[in-house]
Amino acid sequence: MRLTLIILAFMMTSPTAFSQDKSDNTIFQFTVKNIEGVDFDFSSLKGKKIMIVNTASKCGLTPQYKKLQALYDKYGNDDFIIVGFPANNFLRQEPGSDEEIAAFCESNYGVTFPMMSKISVKGKDMHPVYEFLTQEVKNGVVNSSVSWNFQKYLINPDGRLARVVSPRTQPDDPSVISWIESNE
Repeated sequence: MRLTLIILAFMMTSPTAFSQDKSDNTIFQFTVKNIEGVDFDFSSLKGKKIMIVNTASKCGLTPQYKKLQALYDKYGNDDFIIVGFPANNFLRQEPGSDEEIAAFCESNYGVTFPMMSKISVKGKDMHPVYEFLTQEVKNGVVNSSVSWNFQKYLINPDGRLARVVSPRTQPDDPSVISWIESNE
């Protein structure tokens, strides 16, 4: 009986002791390496809408870089950011090193939005950020799979997944613009 009372008292004074931390279901729990090898802490993006996109340099969808950069030029400020993750998961369409990818993005598309170090977005070596984005048990919203390069994940200012956007949907699609401009 005494042990039961002690456990009950502990639970009442420490409600988080037996519950999952809410920040576990946000993108803000992650720190990754950017394309220059420097830590990039997602918690620094609190309050911003975030578009996370897996990219590739040798894909039929690679010209989306141009629209991503135009979107960043127009909306990238204190309220919106794009974060690119180069990945070589689809037909080896991103074979380059981080240095080669950075040079390609800058010289061909003038990319100024943050690019991260190359990762895997599916399979046994899937990066933890993409485990979060694709698994409902981790993101609290929906299960998905990365179907191709340039799949977009929209993250609300509270760090929670808002929705998944098909790779074939252009970055400047009206549904994406509406989300960026909304007060969600």
